[in-house]
Amino acid sequence: MSIMGIALLLLISFLIIGGMVGGVFLLNKKEQKNRVLHIITGQTRPEKQKKDESPHKRRANMAKRLHKEGAESQKASPIELLIRQSGWQMSVGKFWVISLFSGLIMMGIGKICGQGLPMIIMLGIIGVFGVPRFVLKFKMNRRQKKFLEEFPDALESMVRLLKAGMPVGEAIAMVSREFTGPVGEEMSKVYEEQKIGIPMAEACLHAAERMPITEMQMFATGIAIQQQTGSSLSEILINLAKVIRARFRLKRKVQALSAEAKASAMIIGSLPLLVGVGMTLINPDYMDPLYNTLKGKFFLYGAIGWMACGVLVMKQMINFRI
Repeated sequence: MSIMGIALLLLISFLIIGGMVGGVFLLNKKEQKNRVLHIITGQTRPEKQKKDESPHKRRANMAKRLHKEGAESQKASPIELLIRQSGWQMSVGKFWVISLFSGLIMMGIGKICGQGLPMIIMLGIIGVFGVPRFVLKFKMNRRQKKFLEEFPDALESMVRLLKAGMPVGEAIAMVSREFTGPVGEEMSKVYEEQKIGIPMAEACLHAAERMPITEMQMFATGIAIQQQTGSSLSEILINLAKVIRARFRLKRKVQALSAEAKASAMIIGSLPLLVGVGMTLINPDYMDPLYNTLKGKFFLYGAIGWMACGVLVMKQMINFRI
């Protein structure tokens, strides 16, 4: 395998991953723009509604859909949960179709670059089980990060509405209309479930399943405690907002303190690759046995495997969870 083949393979792989991530970014921007336009025009929900559809029919359809989602959440597969947590409206079958298509593209890239059958099979496995899951997890992590940035403000808005005498359900509905992005989506779903008869605590638990972060689980727990004991919800929410802001400040502090270790890990992880590419460009004949002999390929693939293990270990060492 020549250095040009390796470079072409890496370039095409980065283009595919970058295209999928860029598509996710553009889709998110389009959805955010549509939500803002709906808020400006005074519509409470961004979904399209037919003019000839009566409110009773819409409510019945909503109830049927929410009850179906609640029943399926008990037997949902990990892929289905990951799709819900990423915020995409996609079936599991469609996800696997996209995964198979990605695997065929990766295998075609390997075939074009003149790779052997084992490498083509490996690229196909990465395309089916690796790239789509990476995109979903990227979307999920980005959605959770955006949710955490706006969630304390949403809680404080709910506190002000509750102190003004507004019921809990109406306060959640107001937050769903005023906030865009993941916070507005999740609060809107909580309000819709509560409106069709699902208890508020159970609706918040469903939201915690769709947004599996500690802060949302604390919010659902606080709502459940208030529903059972009748304590002051405004005091619970204001304390929760303070805790979330304190955790957010601590996370930023940890990121600043660990920036040097992360930079060192990136340099150590990329150094062998940079040295190998540089040596190949400077003296191709010297590096030719590494690419075109059986023993050289054995050492090359072994080095790649051990480097991958080392990178994973370093990632776990600098991955601080709060």
